[in-house]
Amino acid sequence: MKTFLKQHIVYTNIAIFYLIISFITRLVLLFHPITQSKFSVLEILKIFGFGLLSDFFIFILIGAILWLYLIFLSNSKYKKPYGYIILGIFAAILLYILSGKSILSEYGGVLPEIGLAFVGLKTLFFAALLFTEKYRKSIRLALFSLTIFLFVLLIIQNAVSEFFFWNEFGVRYNFIAVDYLVYTNAVIGNIMESYPVVPLFAGVGIIAFVATYIIIKKSKSYLENLPDFPNKLKIVVLQVILFLSALFFIPKISSQQNSSNVYANELQSNGLQKFYKAFTNSELDYFEFYETIPTSDLALLSPINVQNNIQTIQGSNTELKKNVVLITIESLSADFMKHYGNTNNITPFLDQLAEESLFFTNLYATGNRTVRGLEAVTLSLPPTPGESVVKRIDNKNKFSIGSVFNSKGYTSKFLYGGDAYFDNMQDFFTGNGYDIVDKSSLKPNEITFSNIWGVCDEDMAKKAIQTMNEEAKTGKPFFNHWMTVSNHRPFTYPEGKISIPGTAKSRDGGVMYTDYALKQFFEMAKKQAWFKNTIFVIVADHCASSSGKTELPMDKYRIPAFIYAPGFIQPQKFDKLVSQIDLMPTVLGLLNFNYASKFFGQDVLKATYQPRAFIATYQDLGYIKNDVLTIISPVKKTKQYDLVQPNKSVMNIFYEEKPKASIDEKLKKETIAIYQTASSILKAKKYQKLK
Repeated sequence: MKTFLKQHIVYTNIAIFYLIISFITRLVLLFHPITQSKFSVLEILKIFGFGLLSDFFIFILIGAILWLYLIFLSNSKYKKPYGYIILGIFAAILLYILSGKSILSEYGGVLPEIGLAFVGLKTLFFAALLFTEKYRKSIRLALFSLTIFLFVLLIIQNAVSEFFFWNEFGVRYNFIAVDYLVYTNAVIGNIMESYPVVPLFAGVGIIAFVATYIIIKKSKSYLENLPDFPNKLKIVVLQVILFLSALFFIPKISSQQNSSNVYANELQSNGLQKFYKAFTNSELDYFEFYETIPTSDLALLSPINVQNNIQTIQGSNTELKKNVVLITIESLSADFMKHYGNTNNITPFLDQLAEESLFFTNLYATGNRTVRGLEAVTLSLPPTPGESVVKRIDNKNKFSIGSVFNSKGYTSKFLYGGDAYFDNMQDFFTGNGYDIVDKSSLKPNEITFSNIWGVCDEDMAKKAIQTMNEEAKTGKPFFNHWMTVSNHRPFTYPEGKISIPGTAKSRDGGVMYTDYALKQFFEMAKKQAWFKNTIFVIVADHCASSSGKTELPMDKYRIPAFIYAPGFIQPQKFDKLVSQIDLMPTVLGLLNFNYASKFFGQDVLKATYQPRAFIATYQDLGYIKNDVLTIISPVKKTKQYDLVQPNKSVMNIFYEEKPKASIDEKLKKETIAIYQTASSILKAKKYQKLK
């Protein structure tokens, strides 16, 4: 038994370290201020009991890399002629990669560089161990220490990352974390500008160094008595059994995340497992994971016919060819505005503009990501499971607001202060008939301030005015969609513009600066000849935060939206329930456009309008109607909540979501019908633009 333990001492010590760090992480997240929930004794036991089991089996899977490394530690492979043969193989692989004709080169990207670095270092270290027998033990100890340090560092770094992710979103890793891994440059830049990176990384490094020292001190005996081949074979058999056991038990443990308390489920889960699931399930097949109804019933319950999804929209008067400027504002929650009860006066301009506009006071974003908001206002389509259409491979030539304007002789542009490649925006908008004006379009002398997300909103406002002036000269009407960037962490902006300094890096400052930049834009726009013939549409892409006590907290989807056109649109408040997907069809209605439509969104000013709204995460699909929130989820689950306002006022964004005693079957079927129809149409490629 003693020999057995010695042969597993390294693996065991790192496993214990991982479990301790995971326990501390779970404890910290439990008491984090964002965890706005109370837990029963049973929930606490499940959080830490099943959490420990989950962490244990997850480590067995990721620990496979460690035991593979340990298995290949050997003295015999350096004996003649084996050592020279192995070195020759390494050298041949290295030359193969260097030739530029390897399989890694075919895949492209950074893979050839990664492969070259890995094989190059392996070759170098193997040669050093092969030719310096006198120093072999010292070199091996150094390499062993480096390997253990990297494992320890990654464990600690993952815990820190989970803390900051929870701090931002109130959940373990999800699709957003996958996106952050893909867009590493922007994310690293964001972290560098948002947090005290030097002390943070220094602290992580010190903890990793101390932990590595302790683990090596307790594990050093492994190097002095490396297992022989028969014992290594036994280790492999044991690890394979453990590995297969982990694959078997992890799904069963995950199935125990069944509390009605979302925070309890998130805390019980393992972050790395959540990341893997998000990475491998970027698109969810509706028909595999969600409850469906017969196709014959869809026509009775869905406003769109799945077989012939084209409606004829007839204007009530002569068509108007006014310019349209759509401004989607980054992360502008309704509760940032004075109209919804905010007392910090951080949106003075937008509060004033709302009074001069057609103000949609009861409007909901479809999701909690920018790409979901862009999908809603561009495609007028309910959210479907998985990623937004913007991020999918099949995202081009869709029936979009741009395609309608283009068919009417407009020019369509997407304006963005950052790099449009981010979040696949460039691919989506160019693939749907828009021209792109982004950070790369600005000359150096046009940029007064920028951060990792792009140029400040003021700079982009000036570029937008310049672009529109050029468009006006052509004599064609224009449709421009401008996406702002400044209200985003790290919340830095030019100094001296607002009362909150940019060095404060506060959310309120980001909101206030965006409000200021929009004021500058409209002051410039009013001086242009095209202003009086232009409709301005202002809406948030999503809220600043998405976490809450339930899967879909209503206040985390409530956003402001208004249509501003002095002399054309009479100021008024529209208090009926509205979805983000309804905004642009309403604008087309104001222009009296006649067109064939595939949009799910409605013109809310028509007498036939039926109030409802859609809110969703990447897997929970919500439908709000008649003060009931219906949520359909994978594994064919349905939940319903009565929406109760403690303070009955249309401007009160907070609802208590009370689980219904029994499911309203009519609303459930209606919810399924709409989401099933949207998913079916996309899957069958029936949402393409009309020729």
